[in-house]
Amino acid sequence: MKALTYKKYGNPAEVFQIMEVEKPVPKSNEVLVRIHATTVNRTDEGLITARYFVSRFFTGLSVPKKSIPGTDFAGQIEAVGPEATSFKVGDRVFGFDDGILSSHAEYLSLSEDKALLHMPIDISYEEAAASCEGAHYAYNFINKVPITKGQKVLVNGATGAIGSAAVQLLHYYGAEVVAVANTKNLELVKKLGAVRVIDFTQNDFTTVDGKYDFIFDAMGKSSFSKCKRLLNPGGVYMSSELGWMASNIFYAVITPIFGGKKVIFPLPTAIKKSLSLM
Repeated sequence: MKALTYKKYGNPAEVFQIMEVEKPVPKSNEVLVRIHATTVNRTDEGLITARYFVSRFFTGLSVPKKSIPGTDFAGQIEAVGPEATSFKVGDRVFGFDDGILSSHAEYLSLSEDKALLHMPIDISYEEAAASCEGAHYAYNFINKVPITKGQKVLVNGATGAIGSAAVQLLHYYGAEVVAVANTKNLELVKKLGAVRVIDFTQNDFTTVDGKYDFIFDAMGKSSFSKCKRLLNPGGVYMSSELGWMASNIFYAVITPIFGGKKVIFPLPTAIKKSLSLM
C-alpha cells in the first residue's frame, strides 16, 4: 500500500516521502480500516516537527518511533480480528488519537478499544475526519471546569477547528459565549451560538470591557497575564498552547495555591468521549 513516511523530525516538505509499505494485518483484537479521508492538522505538525521537544518523549527522542504520520481518519472496515466484537466488515468508522495512528496511508489497523467509533449516518467521510481534532480539544477544555447555564465564556480563535467546536459545545451546555473572530466570520460565529462577537481586526479583545467566568484561548496566542483582568473572581484561563517558556504549565501549578483567578492546563485525555459527541 502507499503511505506518507518520514524518518526524521523536521519541515514536512523536507522529510516526507510517499512510499510503498507493507499493508498491516490486524491482530486478534484489532480491525483493519481502509482510509477514505484524513487530515493534516496542528497536532500532526507539532509531532512531525517536534516543535515542542517534550513530544519526543512519546514519539521518539532522536528519530520517530512510527514512520507513518496521521492522527485522524474516516474509513470502512475491511477485516476484523477474531477477538474483536464491536465492529464488523463494512462498518463506516472514524477515529482520532493525539499520539500517532499512522493514518496517512491507504490502510491502518488498530485495537477496537481505541478511540474508534461508528460514523453518524448523515455525514461524509471527509466531514467525519475533519471533525475529530477540533471536537477533541474543545471538549477537553470544557470538561475541566463545571459549565452551568448562564455562565459567561470568552473563546479566542472561534473560527478555528478547536474554537468553532468550543462555541457550539458551550452553547449546547447553556453558556453565554463571547467569541473572538475576524470580520468575514462574524455572522458564522453567531450562527454557531455566540451571543456576541469581537472582531480582532478592529479590537484587541483583552482591551474590550467584559467579565467572564472562563476564557478559552483556542489559538494559544494570548496569555494569562493579558486576560486576568477580564476574569471574574475565581475565573479560569485555559490555552491550547504551552505558552511562552511553557508558562501555562507553571501557572497551572502555581495559581491554584493562591486561590482566586487561576490557570488550568487542559490535558486532552478523554478522546473517545469527545468523538462520541458528534
